[in-house]
Amino acid sequence: MAHALTLLCLNVLLVVPVAAQFTNNGQQRWPVPYRRFDRRPAVDSYCEAVYPFCPTGDRDGRVPSVRDSDVISVYRLQTPVWEFKYGDLLGKVHIMHDAVGFSSSESGANYTMEWYELFQLGNCTFPHVRPEVFAPFWCNQGAACFFEGIDDVHWSQNGTLEKIGELAGSQFNDMAQWVQDDNNTGIYYETWTVRSDPGPNATVWFESYDCSQFVHRTYRKLTELGAKLSSRSQTNYTKLYLYSGEPTYLGNDSAIFGQPALKNLAVDIRNFYHTFRPHQSFADFAVSLLQAYEKVVLEKSFYLYYNFEYWHLPMKPPYVRITYEEVPLP
Repeated sequence: MAHALTLLCLNVLLVVPVAAQFTNNGQQRWPVPYRRFDRRPAVDSYCEAVYPFCPTGDRDGRVPSVRDSDVISVYRLQTPVWEFKYGDLLGKVHIMHDAVGFSSSESGANYTMEWYELFQLGNCTFPHVRPEVFAPFWCNQGAACFFEGIDDVHWSQNGTLEKIGELAGSQFNDMAQWVQDDNNTGIYYETWTVRSDPGPNATVWFESYDCSQFVHRTYRKLTELGAKLSSRSQTNYTKLYLYSGEPTYLGNDSAIFGQPALKNLAVDIRNFYHTFRPHQSFADFAVSLLQAYEKVVLEKSFYLYYNFEYWHLPMKPPYVRITYEEVPLP
């Protein structure tokens, strides 16, 4: 929760070596393409979740098959983040979690499918700075979870539970295979969308990869498979933005933290992330908030970790913003 409060307060107060992606003419491609992998790696035992990932469902995102003749209803699901613990608190500032629901006409079974962090949002947004490890340590995997049942109260009391379409059982089975492929290759969560400015013609430097992006990909796949989706209400989603000038590519863990010549950069990155460390006392949190303001707003500097590589963002007003904006159904 401390990480979420840090994001809100900032808003108010205002090792895998891979190359950066370039276009054919040698220019940097924007937004930087999200890197996909051949398989999902094992989770490091250091990473621990406050609340276990996918406690009642399939942790590998496997979806049971249905009869091809079945008719499957599709539901749009949305609720405030951590609604089960804090009710509508985060909903008041439009920090929402998204998922997709399904219902079988033949069996009457209901299902929920969602994609989220294995170790909570804070661990995917900022790393652990460990004294025994020089490079910041990330617990930033995200994955799909599929489980039986739709908790009507959880989704509808402070959010959305709306039927938006139907599909054939054969289409549902095709979607199930796509979910497996998507889940096994898109392995890490990215909180931030980074843009040049809030305007409609802004350059997008980096795209987020979070629960709502999984929902959008699922809707696009269902449409591709022939489903017709429509909503009676405006389909809004949470976006967490950083605003910066053109980012500078810095390198991966081994390039930065394994080279004595880059020790000053490595120390600066560690110090930056130490500001956002978890489990701080109230006094430490107050000091860290001031340090974050000094670094991001006054010094106009932010280090972003994307595709297991570090980038420097030259920050610019309005620096950080949480929005709740419309993304129409495909």
